[in-house]
Amino acid sequence: MKTALSDRPDVLHDAPHALWDIIHGHHPASRHFRVDVDHDGIAWLVFDSPKASANVWNEETLREFNPHLETLQHDTRVRALVLRSAKDRIFVAGADLKAIRRMPPARVNDLIWLGQAVFDRLARLRIPKIAAIHGACLGGGFEVTLACDWRIASDHDSTRIGLPETQLGILPAWGGSTRLPRLIGVRKALDLITSGKVLGASAAKHAGLVSHVVAPENLEKLARSLVREKRPKPRLHLENFVSSFIGRLAKKKAMAKTRGLYPAIPKAIDVVTHAVHGDIEDSLKLERDAVAELIQSRDTARLIDLFFKREDASKRPPIAGTPIPIHDAVVIGAGVMGSGIAHTLASRGIRVLMTDVASDSLARGLERIRGLVSEATRRRLVTKVLGRDTLDRIATTTEKVPLIRHHLLIEAATESMELKKKIFADLAARVSSDTILATNTSALSVAELAKSVPHPERVIGLHFFNPVHRMPLVEIITLPETSPEVLATAITFVQKIGKTPVVVKDSPGFLVNRILVPYLMEAMRLHQGGIAVRDIDEAMLEFGMPMGPMRLLDEIGLDVATHVAKTDAFEKMIAAGHLGKKTGQGFYRYENGREVPPPIHNRLPSHECIQSRLALLLSQEAMKCLKEGIARNADDIDLARCDQFIEFRPANSCQLHRNRDAHRQRLQREKFASRRF
Repeated sequence: MKTALSDRPDVLHDAPHALWDIIHGHHPASRHFRVDVDHDGIAWLVFDSPKASANVWNEETLREFNPHLETLQHDTRVRALVLRSAKDRIFVAGADLKAIRRMPPARVNDLIWLGQAVFDRLARLRIPKIAAIHGACLGGGFEVTLACDWRIASDHDSTRIGLPETQLGILPAWGGSTRLPRLIGVRKALDLITSGKVLGASAAKHAGLVSHVVAPENLEKLARSLVREKRPKPRLHLENFVSSFIGRLAKKKAMAKTRGLYPAIPKAIDVVTHAVHGDIEDSLKLERDAVAELIQSRDTARLIDLFFKREDASKRPPIAGTPIPIHDAVVIGAGVMGSGIAHTLASRGIRVLMTDVASDSLARGLERIRGLVSEATRRRLVTKVLGRDTLDRIATTTEKVPLIRHHLLIEAATESMELKKKIFADLAARVSSDTILATNTSALSVAELAKSVPHPERVIGLHFFNPVHRMPLVEIITLPETSPEVLATAITFVQKIGKTPVVVKDSPGFLVNRILVPYLMEAMRLHQGGIAVRDIDEAMLEFGMPMGPMRLLDEIGLDVATHVAKTDAFEKMIAAGHLGKKTGQGFYRYENGREVPPPIHNRLPSHECIQSRLALLLSQEAMKCLKEGIARNADDIDLARCDQFIEFRPANSCQLHRNRDAHRQRLQREKFASRRF
């Protein structure tokens, strides 16, 4: 028997009923919302949670929002409703995950019911409804706008729109999985929901998520004009009639990509493809049932936990020291890493001077940056105006100019200690005494580099990963001499450019490479022992890695890998010119940049055996790093492992977390056994 939203009045109302206040001429008390009805009959419903930087949906705000809708439904003065936020950079951040994390599953189910019922009431209001979006509009924040007739957005860098729930192991369950495919069609909805993409205002308009994009100061004017227009009718999407076929293809593709390690994806596909058929109630029930199942899984709990670790790292203030605001920076070297760093800084509003000794290197670096900007513009990740602004913030020079007005210099030259020492010694003579000298080295000793300058307390490592614009982590390498102000500035700077900082001590390989190298070397030993390259990679793909270790070495390039790991096998392959993908031959063979499938081998060891050996080394080395104090805490190590092994997808991070405990227990058993015998 179908249970409708109306069959659960308890989730909407607590005594006294809101109508009691309406009948007696009283408005319900409100902490998070205020309503103003202007002379044109437009009700401006403003979300503004007190003493909070962000608006979020939780039981309190939903129950407070509901009576306002009921009041508006019976207020004859009201001709239209405009939903706004009073926060500077956030419309609604989504559901209150901190509260959800503390709830038992039954309570979470009640919250899903409540959100669906409240947003359904909004959708059923007979007056025109406009969502005026400025700032982050994510998850439940976007789902409430889907219950409106129009969604308009400000053309501002803070405006980010999307449904990232699948990245947390769940799916949109407050009507998002139901209303989005009806709005933009099944294929687009599946792409946005299963990927968890977050779009800027321009890209959101192109995708059909919003109808208009205007300057922030024109949002109110546009909302007023839409009130006078006819309400938009639901668009007919012919593809929705074959949603089951589209769903099967999407599920096949998703399973090939995630290998079944990410249960939220197929669940979301099932819900979305069925949402366009039948009535809203049926679709909402599918949402509820799917989340009720997913929310009880350990994988979802760990994904939510990982989310909070990222959030904490991206916002965590420095323990000591006063950070210096960084508005200008110098990047030394215009190679792949240097140009990537310059692009990332400029795209975040920082003026950059990129230098190189060779003019042709500078030209190639600028061309790479233009390519990145062009690609971002083409994909509507940024507007053309923002793209031009990024390029305008980058200046170049081959001259040894004074650099006294810059507070931060980032060296990104070739991995040569002799060369980097020469650069640092030269820079020390051209900068002020308080300038921070940072190196992007991935393997060389920062302490050794610091010996080449008169003020080692201002030297620090800022290890970005390639490609810089996509990789979220930055290792901040400290020395015993590093001043608190320099460290505080580095942490704040990395957060400002949208990266996740992980503070580590100066040691061979730092943190990420320290963990990664033993894993790669063990894979090499397995291969030298007669196990096929493909079997090793397939085993680790099944484990949850986004890329097998042998293919990873090909992508990195063996000449680059030798900077952090030297073996005879590497030397022989390098001598033969087999550097990996860039030369067409590594552990795999490539033609025109595409891999040539290797011959099929008879698999000798089980995949479980390969997984056990390689994953155990990851966990062992991670625990050694924690014990030796290379990283500050276990959370930072988890972030390093999950974010930096070539774009670890959430499913992979979940799998790694899940297996870590088992490996830890195994290590403990082995340790105990060694003591006994």
